[in-house]
Order: sequence, then structure tokens, then C-alpha cells
Amino acid sequence: MHRLTLCEMARLVASRQVSSRELVEAHLRQIERVDPSIHAFTTVLAEEALAAEPQPGPLGGVPVTVKDMFDVAGARTLAGSPMRLSSAVALTDCTAVGHLRRAGAIILGKTNVPELVSSYETDNHVTGRTSNPANAEFTAGGSSGGEAAAIASFCSPGGLGSDGGGSIRVPAHFCGIVGFKPTHRRIGGSGMWPPFLAPSGLLTAPGPMARTVADVQLLYRVLSAPDPLDSLWVPAAECPPPPRRIGVMRQFYKTPVHDSIAAAVEAASRRLAGLGYEVEEFTPIGLERAPNVWAFFFADLSANRRLLAGHESEAHWTATEFLRDAPWPAADAIQDRFEERENLRRAAIEQMRSYAAILMPPCSVPAFRHRERRYPVGGQTISQFAAMTCATLWNLLGFPALVMPFGKTSEGLPVGVQLAALPFQDEALLALGRELEG
Repeated sequence: MHRLTLCEMARLVASRQVSSRELVEAHLRQIERVDPSIHAFTTVLAEEALAAEPQPGPLGGVPVTVKDMFDVAGARTLAGSPMRLSSAVALTDCTAVGHLRRAGAIILGKTNVPELVSSYETDNHVTGRTSNPANAEFTAGGSSGGEAAAIASFCSPGGLGSDGGGSIRVPAHFCGIVGFKPTHRRIGGSGMWPPFLAPSGLLTAPGPMARTVADVQLLYRVLSAPDPLDSLWVPAAECPPPPRRIGVMRQFYKTPVHDSIAAAVEAASRRLAGLGYEVEEFTPIGLERAPNVWAFFFADLSANRRLLAGHESEAHWTATEFLRDAPWPAADAIQDRFEERENLRRAAIEQMRSYAAILMPPCSVPAFRHRERRYPVGGQTISQFAAMTCATLWNLLGFPALVMPFGKTSEGLPVGVQLAALPFQDEALLALGRELEG
């Protein structure tokens, strides 16, 4: 029962073929069996989930999980940080969790993150390390690594993550599930810790994760309801139907890609051509500096740097690797980078107008071994920063991007592909993902 898709579970509960309690109990048994070896959860809300009386709705009676940076009433929001150990439990749900409950979902538990959700590896001093369900010697990714591992191991059918530099899409790729980063601020960010603050907050989007694109599509529709506490939340825009044309971006400029990922992109391009799409090569012009500008906002100018100030000696290495010890940038440098970001967005929009989506790798490597930070790819050794440029590009631009499983490495590790589209083409992009999924 716990291996059904989220949509199948919702249909069975709605038709009274399965009870919500049966679903919760099945998932709790799976958590008990599996989680000691992967450590995806920080909190399992067993009693609350078993006692819950869900509202009717599109998720009626389905258990879901939540990344441990979103407030869930009655649970602590730790975000992997010792600074949060003395914090009182959340008194209220964040808006996104409230949307899930009003749609009938049952919150099963909270899932692990790196400290301050600032790493591609989920590991911290407070709640420990999360491992990849496919092979415990490898990471599940980060920062939504616990969420990806819980879903991939059938401990959860789907849930809520966030993506500031690939934090949904990279774990989805590493663990073999589907992850969606929507257009920036389509899903509101109130009730998160660390807070959804500029400038790094300009890069971050809450988003759904599940095992199928259809499940992610259902979660997205629930989660993208209005957030009255987020002043930057934006409603869906009316967009004309996108053209049936796909651009294939095989790597980010000269950064090489692992053979298994290149093969997945090629296989996906052939499938899209078979579906009647016009598929052609796409090389962006003038976007080379996008990852560097992302790093400026995410690390050099990150609000998390100030949160960490005075706690450096207590901090886990996964936080400090991103939050660089560099002088706070001068005002002129900050203004220059904001202007550069807008110029890059305009250039990307202009170049992508004639495409339904860009097909590309999620990043340059499959799941890496714990604490590994340099990777042999294509006869080179590349840094983690370089390996993630296919992901961070879309955070800087604020465009929607979808990652879905599309094969495995020779070691049996999952491999995904990524589709990205223009802002507010979220539903069209998810529909394309369902076509590609078959």
C-alpha cells in the first residue's frame, strides 16, 4: 500500500477502498523498517497522524512529509542548527503546510536537512546524516535530502521541499524521484526558518517532491494557493500555449557531464522527438556568469551569514562550506550584481521565447560519496560549484525547473533529467513532464 502513488492513494481513500488510518499505519511500518539505515526523518508525528481526521479535498487522507525548515504546529523547526535546540515548538503551521492540511493531507513527519539548509549534502550536528536509499555510502543530496530519501524509500508518497540552488532538484536526481522548483514566489514562503529573506531569498522557492510528475502536479496545485503572509507571493499568470519545440542544452558551457547523465538527456530528447516535438540543440548566449552571480547572493550576501555570526565554532561544516568567510560586499558591488541579474534574466527570456522548455542535466554528476567535494568527469576533475551550474542557473533566473528520473548509473545510482521553462509556464512544464514520463 505504501508503494502506491500519491494520486492512487487519494483515489482509494476517496472511494473508501482504503482508509486514511491504513495508509498512515503502512507508512509508519515502513519508516520503522527503513529509516534507521537512511535517517531521513527528524521527527515522526505518529500519534498525531494516527489521530488526525483529515478534511475532504484533493489530498484527503494521504500522509505527506515536510522538510524541517517549515513550521508544523506542535513540532520544532530545527533546520539542522544547534541555535534551534532551545526553540519552542511551532504554535502554528506555515502557510504551505496549512494548504496541505486544508486539502486533506495528514502530516506524517519532518525530514532532515543540512545546517541552515546550506549544502548539497544533508548532514548536521543536531539530527545527523541522511544516506541515499539506493546505496548508503552515497549522499541523498541537499538541502532537501531527507525529503528525497523519505519519498524514494516509500516512507512518504510526497511532500514539501525548498530550492535555493538545486535543493529540491539535486536530491530528486540523486534519489530517483521527481522534484519541482516553481516560478519564484508562486508558492509562498511564510513560516520558514531560516526566514525567506532577501537577497538569498530571491533565489529560493518552496516546491513539491514525489515519485511521479502527476503527484507533483497535484501537490503544486494545492501549494500554490495564496499566501497572505508573503508580500511577494504572485498568482498564476495567463500564458499562451507554448510552442512544440524543445531546446537541448547538453551541459553548462564547458563544464563536462557524467556519461550516464549525458545518455539520459539523449534518451529523453529522442522520446520527446517521438512525441512530435521539434528538438534542436540549444546553447545560451551570454549566461556564463549566472552561477557566479548566484553564488554572490547565496553565499557572499546570504542572510544566513548573519544568522551564523557568533556561532561559527558550533557550526557543522556543511553550513560553513557555503557561507564563505568573505568581507561584506560594498554597496556598489551589490548594486552591480542586482543589475547583472536582471540583464541575465532578460537575455534568457529573449533566447527561450520560441521553446516550450529546455532539456538539460540536473547537474554534472550522480550522487556522490559522503563528504566528497571534487568529481572526476570527462577526463577532468571538477569542483562542486562547477558540478551544480545546471541547477543554480535557474535559481538565479527564477524560472520553473522540473527534475524527473530517467535511468541509472552502472553502479545502480539514479539519474535524472531536467526541464526548464519561462516564468509562469509552471503548469505547461508539468504537463510536458507527464508526457515525457509516459
